[in-house]
Amino acid sequence: MSFFKKLKDRMFKSSSKIDEGLDAIVQDGGEEEEILEEKVAPVPPVVDPIPEPEPEPEPEPEPEPEPEPEPEPEPEPEPEPEPEIYEPDADERLVATSEPEPRDDPVEPVAENAPPVASAPVQFDVDLTTPLMEEATLEPEKKGLLGRFFGGAEAKTVVKRTLDDDMLEQLEELLITADMGVDTALRVTANMAEGRLGRKLSVHEIKTLMAQEVSRIMDPVARPMPLYAKTPQVVLVVGVNGSGKTTTIGKLASQFRAAGKKVVIAAGDTFRAAAVEQLQVWGERAGVPVLTAPEGSDPASLAFDAMTQAQADGADLLMIDTAGRLQNRADLMEELAKIVRVIRKKDPDAPHNTLLVLDATTGQNAVQQVKVFQELADVSGLVMTKLDGTAKGGVLVALADKFGLPIHAIGVGEQIDDLAPFDPDDFAAALVGLDR
Repeated sequence: MSFFKKLKDRMFKSSSKIDEGLDAIVQDGGEEEEILEEKVAPVPPVVDPIPEPEPEPEPEPEPEPEPEPEPEPEPEPEPEPEPEIYEPDADERLVATSEPEPRDDPVEPVAENAPPVASAPVQFDVDLTTPLMEEATLEPEKKGLLGRFFGGAEAKTVVKRTLDDDMLEQLEELLITADMGVDTALRVTANMAEGRLGRKLSVHEIKTLMAQEVSRIMDPVARPMPLYAKTPQVVLVVGVNGSGKTTTIGKLASQFRAAGKKVVIAAGDTFRAAAVEQLQVWGERAGVPVLTAPEGSDPASLAFDAMTQAQADGADLLMIDTAGRLQNRADLMEELAKIVRVIRKKDPDAPHNTLLVLDATTGQNAVQQVKVFQELADVSGLVMTKLDGTAKGGVLVALADKFGLPIHAIGVGEQIDDLAPFDPDDFAAALVGLDR
């Protein structure tokens, strides 16, 4: 199953209201129109030509036999003497012209009104006895180029509604209910209406326009996590409680390991034993070592020791898990800032990546999370998880529009292949319920 199909089926089949809402908006005040839908004839699959067998080497020509000696030519016979031509005198010529010489093959006289003699029948290559009506069945009339390409056209009824101010307000409300936010919803609908007010649009046309505008907003932020030549590259993973940090670290570590990178994981959530055990399970599955510390230890101290160990092992990536913390808990946020300060004592440029993992089910609350974590931990990229839950998905568009932070990956499940790089076109199509 392709990731787009997972995204569309799991993320929006039951939870997204955009698809259903667009149908209701167009039906309200829309009119049915009959259009001709051209049916395209199926294109036969391209079959690789069967390779022709290599020609066998021609046998060497046998040596030509020596030519036999030509026989000596026989002497030509002497020409016979020409007979003397007898020329009659004048009297004999007169007699000869008056009486014709008798013919050797006598000609029979033809009787009057005699029937004509039948000649031998003429043979034809084509059977002329075939009825003319059967000619139509020999070969069908060839169609032109367009006739051969299009199988024909059939009438189809489509409901269309005129794009006016009332319809635009309904579209704005629909996008706001999908957690896209007021400012982003206004921008998307304004761009959709530009140059199209007064035109009649179908549901499919509206979906296409909306997907194009969403993709335009998100295309600049769809970037993979950068990898640097300096090792170990420190990746700090932060987020609130239950956002999916631990699972995301395990999936990313497994994928980087499969790509040939040497990865080390540091279980920095020293206050939750279940988080350490979960990371150890992912580490065993991916073949990645997991560095731990006793429960209740200082996470900043563990991060410092993990950097030393990763450097000694020649690791390419060090992924540090952190405890979940709410953005309104000042003490927990200060603890995160302490981890960053300690890491920078070991490497002034660390952490090289700070990934904020967001739970898509939190809706517009994700906007406030990004704002606070960006101030304290200098967030460099986002990962959105749990899009297979009750998420509406529009909040990711709002985050891209408001902050412009890179979106590295999105997740729609618990399996290793349920986390994939972010594709703006796939996401926009799935968001509005458009098939690709």
